[in-house]
This record gives sequence, C-alpha cells and structure tokens, in this order.
Amino acid sequence: MRLASVLLLAAVVFPLGGCLFRTRKVEAHLSNAPLKSATQQELIQYLNSQAGKIQSMQATVDINASVGDRKNGRITDYNEIRGYVLARKPAMLRMKGLLPLVRNTAFDMVSDGREFKLWIPPRNKFVMGTNSVQSYRPEQRLENLRPQHIYDALLLREIGADEIAVLENGYETVLDAKRHRVEQPSYEMAVIRQGPNGWFLSRKISFSRTDLMPHRQQIYNEQGSVVTDAHYQTYADYGGNQFPNTIEIEMPLEDYDITLSMVKLELNRALTNEQFALEQPAGAEVIHLDQPSSNPSKGGDGVGPK
Repeated sequence: MRLASVLLLAAVVFPLGGCLFRTRKVEAHLSNAPLKSATQQELIQYLNSQAGKIQSMQATVDINASVGDRKNGRITDYNEIRGYVLARKPAMLRMKGLLPLVRNTAFDMVSDGREFKLWIPPRNKFVMGTNSVQSYRPEQRLENLRPQHIYDALLLREIGADEIAVLENGYETVLDAKRHRVEQPSYEMAVIRQGPNGWFLSRKISFSRTDLMPHRQQIYNEQGSVVTDAHYQTYADYGGNQFPNTIEIEMPLEDYDITLSMVKLELNRALTNEQFALEQPAGAEVIHLDQPSSNPSKGGDGVGPK
C-alpha cells in the first residue's frame, strides 16, 4: 500500500513539474572593482595606528544639515554654511557655524565629553546640558544637538584591549563607474565592551574592500539604539595621516543629519583650553536641558564667545 501511494503521488506530481517550478535568470548587481584582503588583526592594527596618530584637528568646513520634526512629520534642510571645527582628544570639541552672506555667528557649541554649551545668537539662547539623549526635548530641535556625537564621528577611537572585536564578511551598497548602485563585499567589525549592566554592542565599523579604510561607523548606546551613524568618503593624505574629506553624521535619536566637507584641515596642531571656552553672554535666555523646569532664566555677567 505504501509503495502504491508513492507511485500514485509521483504519477500526479511529475507531469505538473513544468507548472510548479520555473527557472529564471537574475541579473547580478555586483561591483567589479578590484578588492583587497586583510585579517581581523591587520584591520585592528591599522585602525589603532591611524587613531593613535591623530590627537587633534582644526578644520574649516562647509556644513549641510537636515533637522527632523517628529511631532509634525517634517524635515528642514539648512543650506550650506561655512563653519569651523576644533577637536582634541580625549573628548574636547568646538564647532561654530556662520550665517550665509553676513557671516555672523549662527551657532557656537563646545563639549568636554560630559557637558556641553550651545550659543544661538539669532535666538538669543544659551543652552547647557549633558551629552545624554535622555534630556531630549521634541519641541526644541536645535537645542537637542549633542556635540559629543559629532566628536565621536570625527576622531575614531582605538579598539581597546578591554574590548572584544568580531569580524564579519558583509556587503555595502556603492556606486559604480556609471553611477549605478551595486553591492560590494566589505569587512564589518563589531566592537563589544562591558558597561555597568553587562556586555553590549558599542560600535560597528565597516571597512571598504577597495582601500581597507573605515567607510562607516555606527555607535550604539547600552540599550542597543544607534546614536551616531557616520559615513566617511574621499580619504586624502594629510602629513602622513589618512582623513576623509567628507563626513556625513546621522543622529537618529535627535533627528539630525550633518555633512561636513573639509575646506581646510590641519591635524595634530596644539590647541589650548581657551579655544574650547564658551562663556554665557549677558542678557541671553538660558536653557538648562537637564532641569525639569521649563521656565528659562536670563543670562548672567559673562561675555560672548571668543
């Protein structure tokens, strides 16, 4: 009976094979660029070597920015403005933007890695807070910008001895010579570190197989959310140090997207503490993001940024 059932099923199914199964060609959209290879240890050594060489940067940049409005479902694009960036390890950052044409200050912000200050002259607002997304306020989009996220994207950290690195063969989407989107093999390095609540995914660094340079870095918080997603393009040599000429920084939790295009760049120039000082201007409306009160106070006796 069992053999008879099998033969009956075969007699019914086999004639239908042409209807049930069809083979078709799928066009491959793969990059044909020549690829380089490296081991996990070679990638770590190269990243750490480059990160260790660069201790500071001073740059003139063109800034393009997009700001999201979660409440109203809108995105505001800001036209290209001229800006200046100072960064010094281990965590110091200053970034200043100028208004188009008149070249007055549009914003000026500093961070020491833990706290930040933001001066917005067109609104006469002086914002202070910590580099924590927990103080995010949907109604204050510009005030939600966290300088530390920009710093983390600009100066890649070394992979420390207390971190665990795991290498994965992946793919990235790139443009070929005809500007078509194609898939290209890449190396993806997951960096795991231990926090107060245990081990967590700290970063993912994607290396291009065409030049073995970091082309993307995703930084996570301990809750597993991406706080910074940076893309690096067009590397150039600056005194023996490779540095990207274009850096796109996405901050999903704050709905920010900032692209920095290098106009002039100096690496490892000595920067003083005074260059990262931003005083509270007299008469400015002061906003403390980490205080529950929404009533702003008026500014104190300080002077404007130097």
